[in-house]
Amino acid sequence: MVSSNFVDYVKINCRSGNGGAGSAHFIRNRMTAFGGPDGGDGGRGGHIILRGNKQMWTLLHLKYTKHIKAEHGGPGGAQLKTGKEGDDVILEVPLGTLARDAETGEVEFEIVNDGEQHILVAGGRGGKGNDFFKSSTMRTPRFAQPGEPGLELWKILELKILADVGLVGFPNAGKSTLLSVISAAKPEIADYPFTTLRPNLGMIPYRNERSFVMADIPGIIEGAHEGKGLGLRFLRHIERNSVLLFMIPVDADNIRKEYEILLHELQQYNPELLDKKRILAITKCDLFDDEMLIDLKQEIPSSLPWIFISSIAGKGLTELKDILWDALNSEV
Repeated sequence: MVSSNFVDYVKINCRSGNGGAGSAHFIRNRMTAFGGPDGGDGGRGGHIILRGNKQMWTLLHLKYTKHIKAEHGGPGGAQLKTGKEGDDVILEVPLGTLARDAETGEVEFEIVNDGEQHILVAGGRGGKGNDFFKSSTMRTPRFAQPGEPGLELWKILELKILADVGLVGFPNAGKSTLLSVISAAKPEIADYPFTTLRPNLGMIPYRNERSFVMADIPGIIEGAHEGKGLGLRFLRHIERNSVLLFMIPVDADNIRKEYEILLHELQQYNPELLDKKRILAITKCDLFDDEMLIDLKQEIPSSLPWIFISSIAGKGLTELKDILWDALNSEV
């Protein structure tokens, strides 16, 4: 995945089509000089629709398309002819796309299945023709209903990436390095914080030609749930992962404390994240010798599976994939 092409947030202006006006027509022909009403209904205005597409992985195609407009419905005609419906605008989006109202921030729906469709902004209804209004007491209604105007609304589309394993850790915990070593992904790597500014996905090959998807998510800092650092722009991606792999470097000041801070940030953002399976990887273990690693074990939380790894030295990576595979495929 080319990180510069990954767009997970867009704000778009959507204008649905106006409904067509109903017709106030009366039957007039050589056989009928003063016939009854035969005005047809106006056509519906075009909707703006979101449709899931499993082949897509970014909202890049909508980044520079700020204004989206659907077609207006056609007017009704004589002989009870209904006006043409306005053409809908269908926006293809990746699975995991969430639609919000830009003013209230309220979540309206989420696209999770291929081919799934939801109306983002509904077109106006067509007006009723005068034939609709005729009755025993009103035989010649000389009016028809105007079409309902369309809506113009700002919408926010957010993408929550779909992955089996999400990497959780502070900046420079070794997440990007791990992904680059065990997959074909090539995330940007450097020795300064926030090298990763967008999530990266990698396909992890496993035994017997099996595989799973891992997401390198930008690093958490304390206060991320309040929007600090990269804040809420990346925390939402963690919601769609089956297993959370916490990564803390071996030279951290206090491994247990760092894990608790990470856990606290997830809990404050969404308590349901604590229900996900968790695994702890102590990274960069090539910096310590065996004796130092033994002494370090007392700092490691005992509440979850853990492993020492080194992406550079290739230590513990096969064992880590075994642990992740078991977690992904266990029912408990």
